[in-house]
Amino acid sequence: MSKKSESERLKSIIDLLKKEYPKIKIQLDHSSPFELLIATMLSAQCTDARVNIVTKDLFQKYKSPKDYLKVPQEELGKDIFSTGFYNSKSKNIQACCKKLIEEHIGEVPKDFEKLANLSGVGRKTASVVVGNAFGIPAIAVDTHVIRLTNLLGFVKTKDAAKIEAILKKLLPKEEWVNFTHYIISHGRKICIARRPKCLECVLVDLCPSKNVD
Repeated sequence: MSKKSESERLKSIIDLLKKEYPKIKIQLDHSSPFELLIATMLSAQCTDARVNIVTKDLFQKYKSPKDYLKVPQEELGKDIFSTGFYNSKSKNIQACCKKLIEEHIGEVPKDFEKLANLSGVGRKTASVVVGNAFGIPAIAVDTHVIRLTNLLGFVKTKDAAKIEAILKKLLPKEEWVNFTHYIISHGRKICIARRPKCLECVLVDLCPSKNVD
């Protein structure tokens, strides 16, 4: 299939998802780019709902990068314990905050590469932050995006960087940020990993992996 026809199929998919999820938005609670950065780091291998429970108190206790560095790593680990992998997450958060202070005067950089190079961040987290906090076009490739773009036949790889590059060629920039939200919502509600609801799926006629027997 040509790139043009693939782009047209993807546009049709987005149009259907827009109708299915008209009030789409990021599910992580935050009131600043810094809070979104921390919440996104905590969301690795954890549900957004659980992160929001944890950050409700966390963001009252820690309001700036300096605050995260005032406590021992063990204390921060206890505060984020229920998000899982608390040892590595607390270590990364403190290392990230240290770099924010030393290299970016304590502010979250808008520059994608500078953000992606922070400790414990990477391309996915950087894409979430620049796209949702700063309105800069970016595609965050998480497990839902990897799984559904493969099922929909747009990619044949689980390499997040390769998927990101392919999607950026197929999607207009104005769709980049919300595309991830649409896919995540659909993955959670309909295209569930172990029990996909193909008979209820609005994308069934456009999906090469459909199972409606």
